[in-house]
Amino acid sequence: MNERFRCVGRSLARRDGEDKLTGAARYAADLQLPGMATGKLLRPPYAHARIQRINTSEAKAMPGVLAVLTAEDLGTSVPRFGPMVADQPVLAHKRVRFHGEPVAAVAAIDEATAEAALQAIEVDLEELPAVASLEAALAPGAPLVLDPAARAEDDPWRTTNVVREFRYGWGEPADMCDLVLENEYAFPAVHHYALEPPACIAAWDTNGLTVWSSIQHPFILRRVLASTLGLPFSRVRVHVPNIGGSFGGKGYPRVEPITAFLARAAGRPVKVEASVEEAFLSMRRAAARIRVRTGVDADGLIQFQEFAGDFLVGAYADVALRVVGKSAYHACGPYRTPAARIVTRAVTSNTAPSSAFRGFGAPQWCWALESQMDELAHACDLDPLEIRLRNLVSRGESLVPGDTPADGDWAEGLRRTADAIGWNTPRKPHRGRGLAVGIKNPTPATTSMALVHMHPDASVTVNAGTTEVGQGARTMFAQIASEALGVAADRIAVPNPDTAATPFDHMTASSRSTTMAGNAVLAACRNLREQLAEIASEVLGMEAEVDVEHACVVAKDGTRVAYGEAIERYFGEKQGEVIGQGAYRGERGNLPFGGPQAFWEVSFAASEIEVDSATGEVRVVRHVGGGDVGRAINPTLAVQQHDGAAIMGLGHTLFEQLEYDHDGQLLNPNLMDYRVPLCPDLPEEVECVLIENGDGPGPYGAKGLGESGTIPFAPSVGNALFEATGVRVRELPLTPERVWHALRENTQHELAKDVEFTSAPQRSGGRPADDG
Repeated sequence: MNERFRCVGRSLARRDGEDKLTGAARYAADLQLPGMATGKLLRPPYAHARIQRINTSEAKAMPGVLAVLTAEDLGTSVPRFGPMVADQPVLAHKRVRFHGEPVAAVAAIDEATAEAALQAIEVDLEELPAVASLEAALAPGAPLVLDPAARAEDDPWRTTNVVREFRYGWGEPADMCDLVLENEYAFPAVHHYALEPPACIAAWDTNGLTVWSSIQHPFILRRVLASTLGLPFSRVRVHVPNIGGSFGGKGYPRVEPITAFLARAAGRPVKVEASVEEAFLSMRRAAARIRVRTGVDADGLIQFQEFAGDFLVGAYADVALRVVGKSAYHACGPYRTPAARIVTRAVTSNTAPSSAFRGFGAPQWCWALESQMDELAHACDLDPLEIRLRNLVSRGESLVPGDTPADGDWAEGLRRTADAIGWNTPRKPHRGRGLAVGIKNPTPATTSMALVHMHPDASVTVNAGTTEVGQGARTMFAQIASEALGVAADRIAVPNPDTAATPFDHMTASSRSTTMAGNAVLAACRNLREQLAEIASEVLGMEAEVDVEHACVVAKDGTRVAYGEAIERYFGEKQGEVIGQGAYRGERGNLPFGGPQAFWEVSFAASEIEVDSATGEVRVVRHVGGGDVGRAINPTLAVQQHDGAAIMGLGHTLFEQLEYDHDGQLLNPNLMDYRVPLCPDLPEEVECVLIENGDGPGPYGAKGLGESGTIPFAPSVGNALFEATGVRVRELPLTPERVWHALRENTQHELAKDVEFTSAPQRSGGRPADDG
């Protein structure tokens, strides 16, 4: 279907592939500046404690120590930071609120000296009661994470650990339903685990502050640093080198504010590198507990859905409130729901702040909803595929009242995914297959800008603020520009962002890069073509237009002039360039998150699993993922994104879970105790089905899919587990121990039922035991 495109739809090699494969890629931790010092943070092993005293005199006196800071050294009003609410102190002030919160920082001439200085700091702490789970945080009389005096007097939750409640709904639940089903599902707190932990270099000069950071959103970091340090935006510059993965964990400031303060105190550049353990202690995905109540009619059609969710968000706001509120907005999934009631609460705890994580809350809701849909199917004696097809909205149909209608043929995607797994073919013993459908909305009402430079030799540089975090943005922007200008992709450069030179981009997240930032690149290319036509008209003395197919300008009389020649004729030999400007500005409106959805990111998952009934081990043998991508700019990159997201979902499905003790200390902040998927854990077969109908709002009909594979993975496996064993496990991860216990309980339950039935007198209308 892509024959009319020259570059779009081709699987070009990714721009950063060779450098990463050969080790030539340089990350923030690899960079060196003249005279650069090493920064280290002191993180006491308490989840909640009152700071009695910090003595830094011995550390300050050590040779080679350039600066030692506590909260008291940062000003009379302790500076605080945060992407939405500036509530997190740069260094803990008066209280430590989570295990791993830094209380002091040092800068020294080398790592050994910095480490020795940390050891020399004396910290007296009074340990306080902590809450580290939803059960503990919501228990009557639970210790409060937030001071009630600091909350609004009219806040109904001010004397609890609930920080905010979100409510959505429409319609009136039907008075009578043929079946009403209610269940509760639990999703664990997990860590992002990017291969590269957070790292930052900060340096001051007469122009202000410059940082080099492995940050996903450089313009948000610029804003937060400017606010925290009392600087104008123009005096904060953020460079983004290569990033070794993020998945949301590097989206918002972590070590950057304290690095800036250390560099200013030391009078020289300072680098702070977090260790893997420090990364574990710094951020996580929110744990969730979600209760679902669904009513259906005799045909399995949904009549109403009710949700009550609690999310454990941590000690500081970070971006958690946005995650909780935004993800709940589409809790009803891609299904026709005449009436809905959605209530969800953000619950504080003495744990690391929960932040954005691939899927932005959607995997938690999808686990609950798609498990519930499967339970409904069995209760209604319907095939799990059939009940979903009956309830999926059709293109153009309302999904959330007042918002963007369904923008894809989602039934087609589900059918193709089910066909690819062989849904209707016989199953082998001890195996089961499961389906799930995921949905997510991108961030609405956002802005992206781009500059496209055409140089005198007709090569091109695309400047866009999107960061390359492994999604292939630099490659896709080159392909979009190549298609729009007719310039070969290998003559197009796409540098990493630098906030002093790169135009603004809201964020690199929410599966928006190809669609929203890509639209800005496309608009800049259109603007560049308009300028080329004007230049050519002046040079040739008659009206001219751009011929993209032949990469030239064409005069009204048929005269053709190559791009580069037209530029040099206009500006002079070896001079000048043409710069196209473009912007994407999302539609705004009176909706909960600022505007209507640009598109719905809908994905499909089908998993075939094998269960060892003796050990409870679940192994995913085959997995098929489907994504409503609209148009794949680069099919191979699209498939890799979808497959990578699915394997990430394998982690929280079978293995991953942050474990805290009753005092709030994290027990597994390392890769020995925290289980991530390894190569032997991968499915034997992984397939991706791209649904391409060219119906997206992005360049050439594209939609985003960067988070798609993660969202429905877990319920597809949980549903397959039920089909294989008859056991429904409603809490993740599906560890061997948890599954083994469920199998044993189910066996005992069935034995008890059998004994009761065979020993009871025959009832009227009953069946003999051997007929069952």
